[in-house]
Amino acid sequence: MKAKERAIEVRGLTKRYRGSRSAAATTAAAVDRVSFSVEAGEIFALLGPNGAGKTTVIKILTTLLKPTSGTARVAGFDVSKEKDSVRRSIGIVFQEPSLDWRLTGRENLDFHARIYGVGQGDQGDQGGERRGSGKRRRVREERIEEVLKLVELEEKADEVVDKYSGGMKRRLEIARGFIHHPKVLFLDEPTLGLDTQTRRRIWDFIKELNAREGLTVVLTTHQMEEADYLCGRVGIIDRGRIISLDTPRNLKDLIGSDLVSLELEENSGGYEEVFKRLDFVTEFREHDGFVTLKMERGDLRIPEILEAARQEGLEVRSVNLRKPSLEDVFLQFTGRRIRE
Repeated sequence: MKAKERAIEVRGLTKRYRGSRSAAATTAAAVDRVSFSVEAGEIFALLGPNGAGKTTVIKILTTLLKPTSGTARVAGFDVSKEKDSVRRSIGIVFQEPSLDWRLTGRENLDFHARIYGVGQGDQGDQGGERRGSGKRRRVREERIEEVLKLVELEEKADEVVDKYSGGMKRRLEIARGFIHHPKVLFLDEPTLGLDTQTRRRIWDFIKELNAREGLTVVLTTHQMEEADYLCGRVGIIDRGRIISLDTPRNLKDLIGSDLVSLELEENSGGYEEVFKRLDFVTEFREHDGFVTLKMERGDLRIPEILEAARQEGLEVRSVNLRKPSLEDVFLQFTGRRIRE
């Protein structure tokens, strides 16, 4: 694949599922006319809540699902017409664990490397000559050692996977996903269920993998921090549609201002008009028991906000100043938070 060629090209992708027998004529769109592209060497995320259509898109791009309409090309190959070529060009780390826990880490990697012909070259394992077979084995073993080192599992390589921690298993799955030098690596919720420290380590492995191998990485996530930390661009997806796509910085710049969140005592009525009268407040939102005010230079405005609340007899439990996040971008476009 040429350096400037797009790794993924999606146009009008739609996937519909039929309803119940009593409503056979109706269909529900899990993915609805989705279009986007991913450049070679990019880390790209589909960010959205559970049920938004992220995993369905990934399953189509990895040839596990057939689209209802639209087109998609991965590594230059059509996902509907050239499935075998797509599969040879990609690696996948599924949301659900898929390791053989009865094998060691090294054996898991060796099995996967053999399936994908690591060390066989373009001609495959032909001829059966002992010298050639030995060379192929050395190439495979060197690649296994290389990926074990990258994900820091050299010392645990010969332990049975059943004894691995959750983070170690995830790192091994990622190593397995790129051991055969794929052009595109798909990660479906790569840090789901992991603790904060382990998630950070996984993120660093993904970044290093992208830098060292020049690998295109496409991940799905519902974690704003994960998308913000890892990705050059983020496509925010909701109810089967991409509602915004840009760099994390540009998406947050759509919000633009500081956000001041106030937690008020229960039954504090009439506060909406109090805060809307402040001429520096550009937007007012009420959500989950909090009042969020958008403004410039929020750090200088907090005393004025608290004084306005005091004069109206409103008791403020807590106040928080923050910069916009991808969560705020999602809220801006959908009217609800990504966890709802």
